Amino acid sequence: MANLHIHIQKESPLVETPLLNSNHTQQQQQQQQQQQQQQQQEGQNQNQNQNQNQNPATDLDQTLQKLETFLSFLGFNQSSVLSFVLSWSAFIFIGVLLPVVILELSNCPGCEKGQVKNFELVIVASQSCLAAVSLLCLSYNFRKYGIRRFLFVDRYSGQLARFRNQYIQQIKGSIRLLLFWSLPCFILKVVREVLRILYVRHESWWLSTVILLALVLSWTYLSTISLSASILFHLVCNLQVIHFDDYSKLLERESDVLILMEEHIRLRYHLSKISHRFRIYLVLEFLVVTVSQFMTLFQTTGYTGIITFINGGDFAVFTIVQVVGIILCLHAATKISHRAQNIASFASRWHVLSTCASAHSQMRTSNSLGNLQNFRSLNSLPTTYSESDLESMDYVSMPTSAQLTSYMCSYHKRQAFVLYLQANPGGITIFGWTVDRGLINTIFFIELSLLTFVLGKTILISSS
Repeated sequence: MANLHIHIQKESPLVETPLLNSNHTQQQQQQQQQQQQQQQQEGQNQNQNQNQNQNPATDLDQTLQKLETFLSFLGFNQSSVLSFVLSWSAFIFIGVLLPVVILELSNCPGCEKGQVKNFELVIVASQSCLAAVSLLCLSYNFRKYGIRRFLFVDRYSGQLARFRNQYIQQIKGSIRLLLFWSLPCFILKVVREVLRILYVRHESWWLSTVILLALVLSWTYLSTISLSASILFHLVCNLQVIHFDDYSKLLERESDVLILMEEHIRLRYHLSKISHRFRIYLVLEFLVVTVSQFMTLFQTTGYTGIITFINGGDFAVFTIVQVVGIILCLHAATKISHRAQNIASFASRWHVLSTCASAHSQMRTSNSLGNLQNFRSLNSLPTTYSESDLESMDYVSMPTSAQLTSYMCSYHKRQAFVLYLQANPGGITIFGWTVDRGLINTIFFIELSLLTFVLGKTILISSS
């Protein structure tokens, strides 16, 4: 029996262990397969998230690269000595020397119906001055800060990806705006030059064609530089409008005053940087446009001959370009200034709603605590002791000191924040003057006063 018992013990492992090991290995393999599948799925999800995060950045980088290439082609990118020399050499040759030389060579004393030399020289001088101001001011900022810091598009890099799509839309919208205003003026210029060629005779049609193309090229170069500078300022302001719109939404979902304060200080800092970078450009642009318009007024009112679209059409074309540039700058500056000033009204509404909500919740808490104390007092009526009416007032529920302190502290924080916003509205400023509707009205009446003064000096009505 002992041998039999020993034989059974020896056979039992041989029969039972392989089955247990096989089941155990199968379970391990299944678990490993499941873990591998989970790891693969997690890796795929991570790759998808990375691609989703990288695609907007890649699109934004491509858009900024295209914009930088376009600005470099116009001469705004003067980051090296070679690019600086090429930019200003092209400006002097195409924008100044080429039209002046052509006007001098194609001078026709008896062709006043098609061309007035004094008109043309005044137009070239005005266009060259405005383009030089635009190229000088913006190339300095572009060289100093680069495209991203110049446009303030790297402030939320890696944090708020939703701004990237809006950045791309604004940049593309600015390019469309440039084409929208450049093409009609270009068509008017070409039509005017074709009509002028018909009246100003040259030795051959080939020479006339070359003169036409040269004048159109010079005008297009100067006008594109001027409009591009105005549209760049317009773009910078519109990019900041995105952040102010997001800040108004932040007031709806955020209750921490410190976070709101830090964000508003950051927004005001960027507006001050924009004002500092563009104030010289805006002042010089206003001065150049004002002086050129009054020179145009002096030329047209002092001319004794007949002014038509053929001999004076360039006045209308370059006036449109200058006025459009001024309107774009003023519209962008007033838009961002009013958005910054409206933040105080949004904060006041946020303060009122938060106060009412806090008071309502406090009332509900007090009522619930009072009902609980009344229930406890009713349960305490059958006891052996009794209380007077004066002593029973101790059961009235009142907010605790901690609750009152927290409520009043948050209230005073919101009140101080609203007062801060009302005292610091922000906006685009030019040497302390906020560019808003008030400043635009002031500029309008100053220009109107100068206009009536010039007309009073140049136009004389004879009584016969």
